[in-house]
Amino acid sequence: MSRTPVNVLIRRVDAEVPLPEYAHPGDAGADLRTTEARELAPGERAVLPTGVSIALPEGYAAFVHPRSGLAARCGVALVNAPGTVDAGYRGEIKVIVVNLDPHQPVRFERFDRIAQLVVQQIEKVRFQEVAELPDSARADGGFGSTGGHAAVGGRTGGNRYASVVSDREGQ
Repeated sequence: MSRTPVNVLIRRVDAEVPLPEYAHPGDAGADLRTTEARELAPGERAVLPTGVSIALPEGYAAFVHPRSGLAARCGVALVNAPGTVDAGYRGEIKVIVVNLDPHQPVRFERFDRIAQLVVQQIEKVRFQEVAELPDSARADGGFGSTGGHAAVGGRTGGNRYASVVSDREGQ
């Protein structure tokens, strides 16, 4: 099912910056580029300009997500991922990056792709205060309560490493 694209007005703050674009058909995020060359030392963070500002239709928001290749190859993450661009914001979109590599600096050149922009329709909610919430299968199970990682244990994977260690101790 093909949907009609949402029109988003865009203004170049930097006249030379390429407009955000989708790298492949079906991509959720359009690539954002930086207009500033910058080197980040290990652990350093910076606010990088993208050279564009947008006007989203009412009922939409844009979210700035990391690029997986930068994370995997260079240890670059976004400090506030995803960053939120509200429909009423008209300033330049900026991206807060951090170099998480403990040893190597990372260098950004002008027009490097640094993040991706995902535009989504947003539902408005009305918060209704109640004395008690209805029951659910999860109930008040906390953050990370389902486990799923060998070091964490839990219902969906258990601590396999601990059982391997105890099996060796019994030999």
